[in-house]
Amino acid sequence: MTVHIGAAPGEIAETVLMPGDPYRAKWAAETFLEDAKLVNEVRGMLGFTGTWKGNKVTIHGSGMGMPSLSIYVNELIKDYGAKTLIRIGSCGGMQQAVKVRDIIIAMTASTVSTPSRGIFRELNFAPSADWSLLRAAVRAAEGKGATPHVGGIYSSDVFYDERPDLNEQMTRHGILGVEMEAAELYTLAARYGCRALAVLTVSDHLLTGEALPSEDRERTFGDMVEIALEAAFAES
Repeated sequence: MTVHIGAAPGEIAETVLMPGDPYRAKWAAETFLEDAKLVNEVRGMLGFTGTWKGNKVTIHGSGMGMPSLSIYVNELIKDYGAKTLIRIGSCGGMQQAVKVRDIIIAMTASTVSTPSRGIFRELNFAPSADWSLLRAAVRAAEGKGATPHVGGIYSSDVFYDERPDLNEQMTRHGILGVEMEAAELYTLAARYGCRALAVLTVSDHLLTGEALPSEDRERTFGDMVEIALEAAFAES
């Protein structure tokens, strides 16, 4: 048990899928895992552990934003021995070729600031995904008939952004989409020698203003869970 996670020793798997919303964690665990058991509910942040095709898996909420995710990822890695962590969530599209409902698999995650920035000081650290996970996720997505977008995303530390000039430059430089957690996840995984990846659904679009209805978000979220699970346990 830690300050923020009430699971007993051995109740957290080495493979952890992390949606932002704790109720999405509940839905995913009940939908995709066998014998899913609630292992954490401290402060309403739900975590469940079960099995997928005989493999032990935990699905645990991260909360919104990098500071919240940083708390849970630090404890999952340092106190519970998590080795593979995959963010599954939504993002806003930032390129015309990226459409609502598309899947983005984040190779890199740019950011203005993260909880880890103080460590690097003047260095602009470039957080990136684990190659084996990224490759396996692309193959899993293609196996489902999807053509995922693979490239850089932007992890913002604010939701209500008022920097159209910055958004314009990111679009100009090929950033595929914006979300709020992946850069810190990738940084922590690098620090502790773990594997990390973000598999994202485009739920809305910064250029077109289009947004997914809530029922479509749930269906597409299921695709992300399947891609993440297949990637986590793919053979090398």
